[in-house]
Amino acid sequence: MGSSSVQKSALLLCGDYMEAYETLVPLYILQSFGVSVHCVSPNRNSGDRCVMAAHDFTGLELYTELVVDQLTLTASFDDVTPDNYDAIIIPGGRFTEILSADERCVDLVARFAELKKLIFTSCHSQVMLMAAGALAGGVKCTAFESMKPLIEFSGGEWWQQPGIQSMFEITDCVKDGNVVSTVGWPTLGHGVRVLLESLGGQVSSLKENQASVLFLIGDYVEDYGINVPFRALQALGCKVDAVTPNKKKGEMCATLVYDLEEARQLPAEKRGHNFLVTACWDDVCVDDYDCVVVPGGRSPELLVMNPKAVALVKKFDEKDKVFAAIGQGKLLLAATGVLKGKRCASGKGMKVMVKVAGGEAVVSKGCVTDGKLVTAASASDLPAFLFGLSTALGVSVMF
Repeated sequence: MGSSSVQKSALLLCGDYMEAYETLVPLYILQSFGVSVHCVSPNRNSGDRCVMAAHDFTGLELYTELVVDQLTLTASFDDVTPDNYDAIIIPGGRFTEILSADERCVDLVARFAELKKLIFTSCHSQVMLMAAGALAGGVKCTAFESMKPLIEFSGGEWWQQPGIQSMFEITDCVKDGNVVSTVGWPTLGHGVRVLLESLGGQVSSLKENQASVLFLIGDYVEDYGINVPFRALQALGCKVDAVTPNKKKGEMCATLVYDLEEARQLPAEKRGHNFLVTACWDDVCVDDYDCVVVPGGRSPELLVMNPKAVALVKKFDEKDKVFAAIGQGKLLLAATGVLKGKRCASGKGMKVMVKVAGGEAVVSKGCVTDGKLVTAASASDLPAFLFGLSTALGVSVMF
């Protein structure tokens, strides 16, 4: 993963039912570029776990909460010294309601504010800013819209991106002094870019023009396998699109999360966030993209049975483009001959598939790059995968 001349560190404040997307996107992106992140929760120690949830709109008037998986904490709350960190990140989710009434957590956030260190909030976690008095004096702040009156009661100035008709249209966030606030997961691409820059990160590219990346997806694509790299590449200034053969721009693909429960041979599949298709399949031109990414999940099974998807990957191969795949995403690349003679990161479930496709399965935690092929075994390897993919695209972040 990334190395920097200056070591940066961040504290991720966690709790049960924190929003998974808003937790893992900043966590994995920061880790991929060498930022040390400690995940802590009150009354818990390193090695304990917190339950994560997915908040998404499923056709009802308000978002639905779906329990997805768990995050393992990497430090103990009682050992935290704010002076040792450059930033604190507080994801959204219901856990912030409890933490906002915990004096230790409120004092922690207040200390970061007092030290003028970066405070990054999402969706509903702005309640921690209110509890710590960090909005007093007219600090500009955004959040999920239900938070507007509370932000104003707390002395903050409500900000909302102009011209927006739907939450899904929001792309921006707001930074006022040391406080960065986002509406939630739709804005995390830009939000994490601001986070990186606020920590002193400099994004650079070997290419004169911005890199362009196409994600091939379908229903039951792996949630983090699409959402994390998609938002990460946005944060790095890349042009990114996600397409599927049988859906149009603006339609949704269902995602899934794999949760490895105790005493099970395989992880359980759970419904994750919906993902918005960003372009129409028939409008895709191979020459407009530098790279194609195939996330894992069960969507590669759908794609490999679709002649249009197979033909598109072959066109990318003919043009000698960069290929990247996570987990089961290698199935589509195997079917088109892309894996032949290549080393591929592989979990146990993909070893046979890689072998019969003429590739070499490398059982390795992390990422394997072989020429213009970048692979990872699973979503847990995303930090290394992001670094490998960004390197293949000529994009880097230095602190």
